[in-house]
Amino acid sequence: MSELHAVIFDIDGTLTDSVDIHALAWQEALRHFGHEIPYLKIRQQIGKGGDQLLKTLLSEEDLKGHGEKLDKYRGDLFKRKYMKQIRPFSLVRELFERIRQDGMKITLASSAKEDEVAEYKKLLEIANLVDEATSADDAGQTKPCPDIFEAALQRLGNPPVEEVIVIGDSPYDAQAASALDIRCVGVLSGGFSEEELREAGCVAIFRGPAELLARFDESPLKHLLQKAA
Repeated sequence: MSELHAVIFDIDGTLTDSVDIHALAWQEALRHFGHEIPYLKIRQQIGKGGDQLLKTLLSEEDLKGHGEKLDKYRGDLFKRKYMKQIRPFSLVRELFERIRQDGMKITLASSAKEDEVAEYKKLLEIANLVDEATSADDAGQTKPCPDIFEAALQRLGNPPVEEVIVIGDSPYDAQAASALDIRCVGVLSGGFSEEELREAGCVAIFRGPAELLARFDESPLKHLLQKAA
């Protein structure tokens, strides 16, 4: 059995309690441009970057007409009004310390913008524990496309995929990881169901970072071939 080289973490819904807040920010931004879209329909798309989310919610004509402006407006709105509402999930730093204790590298790979990822590192107090970080700015397309995870692998020096695990809260994380043959461990903290995560390809499911830390020694982070959560 090979040893685990690195753990790639999604952020929103995985490390921070932010999925609902992102959905509200998108709903306000969409409304500003004349699109009244139900909250739950938007929330189901959180985990994707703006490029993929808007493709799902807008017509091609609207996307061409003001998609970029809407995405930029949402980013500014989020930083101005919503970012301060986000809180970290418990025991994230302790989980990262446990991973580093075993000699593994840690990379963040989020569909958020680069400046948002930087703010998350401060919020979570994990900057000194993170080896690399990739964001929507590093990808041609965001999740569920695999570009962000591909960029993360490159930053890590392209280790064998069997020596890497992705931790994420959405089916889009699992789909992006599966496209690169990387195992994905799912967490329920983002609001997606266990069924949705398993159907997308997650090999194990935990409630969130705290349970992953509590059950670390029986998790795929310790036993690469173990598939039962």
